[in-house]
Amino acid sequence: MAWEFNSREAIFLQLASKLRFDIVCGKYAPDTQFPSVRQLAEEAGVNPNTVQKALASLEEEGLLYTHTTVGRFVTPNENLIGETKERMRRQAVRGLVSEAERLGISKEELIAYIKEEI
Repeated sequence: MAWEFNSREAIFLQLASKLRFDIVCGKYAPDTQFPSVRQLAEEAGVNPNTVQKALASLEEEGLLYTHTTVGRFVTPNENLIGETKERMRRQAVRGLVSEAERLGISKEELIAYIKEEI
């Protein structure tokens, strides 16, 4: 089944975001082989070139590395994975706070809503 994408952002960026999330959440363990471009393209229902661009982005971040002819692997650098996860957490919280401000929700109300949901 193909993955769902929105039309507001480039598909390769959405792919990179989903795969980054999967890495930091442990779906792909450090120093293990990553699925091939073909596998991911088929699973996501997108062109292999789009997947290649997303994976190149993750390589630039250091989350993936290429091992000659064997394929791509998840970085063994658990500190980098942890730092990436922390950055993603902060972005998520900033987004929530920003949206709450736009809705006129005070910090106290937001905290109360969060406690209520938890």
